[in-house]
Amino acid sequence: MWKWEVEKPKGVFVIVHGAGEYHVRYKWVREQLNKLQYNVIQGDLPGQGTTTGPRGHINSFHDYIQVVKKWLNEATKYDVPIILLGHSMGSLISIHTLMSLQKAALPHAVVLSSPCLGLVNEPDFNKKVAAHILNVVYPSFRFPSGLVPGSGTRDEWMRSRDKHDDKLIKKVSVRWYRELDKAMTNAIENVNEFPDVPLLVTQAGGDLITNKHKAKEWFDRLPISNKYYKEWDHLYHEVLNEPERHKVLAHLIGFVTLQRS
Repeated sequence: MWKWEVEKPKGVFVIVHGAGEYHVRYKWVREQLNKLQYNVIQGDLPGQGTTTGPRGHINSFHDYIQVVKKWLNEATKYDVPIILLGHSMGSLISIHTLMSLQKAALPHAVVLSSPCLGLVNEPDFNKKVAAHILNVVYPSFRFPSGLVPGSGTRDEWMRSRDKHDDKLIKKVSVRWYRELDKAMTNAIENVNEFPDVPLLVTQAGGDLITNKHKAKEWFDRLPISNKYYKEWDHLYHEVLNEPERHKVLAHLIGFVTLQRS
């Protein structure tokens, strides 16, 4: 876990990155948030980035939740509004984390970027059966993630840097996939357990990775009083790494500012 601090912060963002990536890909976001007088807390999720242990593997989705709870607890030390920002799988982790928190421990606002509640390219039936069997007999078996290079963002600079980053996860374990699949199903089935916290879903309209329709269906079913959904036409999955990221961030900050007023 790392902290990027400013004098007299308006609030603190806790950022939860997505599958396969890690904290370095959020440098621009952190810099902008600091300029806007927000502290930032971020770490790398288990099995990813700079963490130790098997890469692309977890024993349980709960492992992610426990880590994010620690980051949120650290954020309380600033005694300023806390904003939880999750991207893709980080959004899914955020959803489950929020559903497990007591009311007093909830952040002041939540932003979910292209939440992972379904995949565009679902494995076929035979692969799902094989994954079910391997999850029992060989859960650490790893296979290619299947993500097409460049499918996350149209930004050429980011695409170029990613080609040379050996810390990005290219293979995931059978157990990791099974835990992700269960977490997506549980989030949708237990939508009524999501707490009444101000929420913005900022969704890529041209998402090639996660299923935007599943995200919108989940959002529409949320029984909460303060929720907003913004779909960005033609933008790829990583809306905060797209060429239009300034507009996306400005909209995000507008939502956060409304919650602080």
